[in-house]
Amino acid sequence: MILKLKRTPGLYLVGFMGSGKSTVGPMLADELGWSFLDVDQEIEAEQRVTIAQIFAERGEPEFRRIETEVLTARVRRIQRGRPMVLALGGGAFAQDHNYELLEENGVSVWLECPLEVVRARIGVDPVRPLTRDPIAMEALFEKRRAAYARADYRVDATGDPPTVLRAILDLPIF
Repeated sequence: MILKLKRTPGLYLVGFMGSGKSTVGPMLADELGWSFLDVDQEIEAEQRVTIAQIFAERGEPEFRRIETEVLTARVRRIQRGRPMVLALGGGAFAQDHNYELLEENGVSVWLECPLEVVRARIGVDPVRPLTRDPIAMEALFEKRRAAYARADYRVDATGDPPTVLRAILDLPIF
C-alpha cells in the first residue's frame, strides 16, 4: 500500500453520474474490509430531503456547503485511521476546496466512461433533473472532465462492475 493511503486510508471514487461510483464503491469497500459511504445518500439522510429538492429549494451554493461539510466530517474519521471508500457526487471533486481536502487525505480514482455509456445507464431519471436536458448534461459532462482528470488514478468504467472493481484493485496503490 502506498504511503499516502497508509497515512490517511481514504479512497475517493469520482466521476460523472452513472459512472458506477455507488455500485462499485460498496464492492471495493467489502473487498478491502473498509467502510463505505455514498456522499449524496448521506446528505439526503442527514437533510431528510432529496438532492433535487435541496437544489430546487435552497440552491446549489447551499448544497455545495452541505456537501463540503459531510466530506470534511468523513475525512476527519479517515484521518483518525478509519479506512473508508467514499463515492462522491458528480460535482464534489470539481469544487477546488473539496479537491484540496481529498488530495491531502487519501487517493482519488476517476471512474471514466463516455457520455453515451452514462446516458445508456441512467436514461431519463426524474431524480436527476439534468437528464431531461441532454444539451446541458453534455456541457456539464465536458466541463467536469478537467476536474476529474486531477484524480490520482483513472480507471475505464465502461465494463461491468466486477471488471471495474478488478481494475481498481490492480492499481499500484494496494
